[in-house]
Amino acid sequence: MTGGGLLIAGTTSDAGKSVVTAGICRWLVRQGVNVAPFKAQNMSLNSFVTRDGAEIGRAQAMQAAAARVEPSALMNPVLLKPGGDRSSQVVLLGKPVGEMSAQGYFGRPGSGARPGGRAELLATVTDCLAELRRAHDVVICEGAGSPAEINLRRTDIVNMGIARAGRLPVVVVGDIDRGGVFASFFGTTALLSKEDQALVAGYLVNKFRGDVALLEPGLDMLRELTGRPSLGVLPFAHGLGIDEEDGLRVSLRGAVRESVVAPPHGADVLRVAVAAVPLMSNFTDVDALAAEPGVVVRFVDRAEELADADLVVLPGTRGTVRALAWLRERGLADAVARRAAEGRPVLGICGGFQMLGEVIDDEVESRAGTVPGLGLLPVRVRFAAEKTLARPVGTALGAPAEGYEIHHGVAEVGGGEPFFTDADGRPLDGCRSGAVWGTHWHGSLESDAFRRAFLSRVAADAGRAFVPAPDTGFGALREEQLDRLGDLIEEHADTGALLRLIEEGVPPGLPFVPPGAP
Repeated sequence: MTGGGLLIAGTTSDAGKSVVTAGICRWLVRQGVNVAPFKAQNMSLNSFVTRDGAEIGRAQAMQAAAARVEPSALMNPVLLKPGGDRSSQVVLLGKPVGEMSAQGYFGRPGSGARPGGRAELLATVTDCLAELRRAHDVVICEGAGSPAEINLRRTDIVNMGIARAGRLPVVVVGDIDRGGVFASFFGTTALLSKEDQALVAGYLVNKFRGDVALLEPGLDMLRELTGRPSLGVLPFAHGLGIDEEDGLRVSLRGAVRESVVAPPHGADVLRVAVAAVPLMSNFTDVDALAAEPGVVVRFVDRAEELADADLVVLPGTRGTVRALAWLRERGLADAVARRAAEGRPVLGICGGFQMLGEVIDDEVESRAGTVPGLGLLPVRVRFAAEKTLARPVGTALGAPAEGYEIHHGVAEVGGGEPFFTDADGRPLDGCRSGAVWGTHWHGSLESDAFRRAFLSRVAADAGRAFVPAPDTGFGALREEQLDRLGDLIEEHADTGALLRLIEEGVPPGLPFVPPGAP
């Protein structure tokens, strides 16, 4: 099976490609297959840092966890991080290489795009895929959006472009919960060129509610119309998302709330309000809070929604100065300042930490120059051209913690107490002043002992009789979720057909569905 592979495409964004890819990875690794995930190009503000300091999409990091392999830059060679409506930071092989407009990146006429740039990117991603295929029995690739985005086909490197380059069978996933899934399957196929259609091997229905027998006549007609089989019907299941690319759903909160969950361990619940700032990044940081019995997490955008919160979180953002202005415009900045004055807990993570400081000097991200911060922590922030990418380990509140750093801002701490220290008590990162806490470390709340210690401190400061459950293991919950994804594929997909595609490649003689690409 060495070098086998599939491309999981979708009829739309959020059709379930990431989840299906993760589920197939977990199903295969449980069969003893050495499998790895791959996404040639990802657009997301939720990213992760590998052990060797490369930045990739969090979805690919979670898919690597599903495959039980260490994530690497090979699994997501191109990452686009939106910085506004018209531009993105381009991260190539884990390192930022600059900002580019959509016109420049996609090479539209008159955009000034560098000739051959996309061809070079295709060569890079195909090289990464080839290297993964040499190292693993199987590589399960994820597409982006829809392969039938005919306006982008000429420059595509993530859907049919990589499928053609790697001779990968393509399975198209459709979200039946949205409606119109048969039209979506047919239309997606019929808008592809003859050469692209020759790689589309079948369809996978996602999020079906009800009796599958009612769906079967439509699946039979779809096969007659396209000459391609349905490879399974996955039922709608709550809480089966993995770390989101762009949405605002808290993935593990869904999994915990919608299953049988123990009541709060103490007498009270703990309410957490997360400011839904513009260009919010790595909001998955609060998943670990939401996984705790008795912790209620919600995203807010109005000052009055902070009134009953026991903890307010200012999350990461790709636009710190823009998010700071947004907080002020909506009255949230004043509400946070009042909380701090009253000794009520506030936590800033990455961009949120930077906003809590006294001043921000930014000639890199926003190019706004010197901007006053919220003034709640004795910290001055200067944006550096080079991005910090790291996987730090330390201690806080007497408990071990680890995280990952993704930021241009460099914090100069002028007082307060350090948030994270090394084993000898030397400062590593962050700052605390009263009940206001700030750190650049994403993911630290996934460290169970530290999370419990932090929540205990928050509860004490908030005057709540909340006690963290002593046995909540975030890593175990994540593994449980990945196993459920594997079960979904094993129990509801045509695994025999999937294995044949992986081992034998694209079936010969797949018919052309007119009209084809215009």
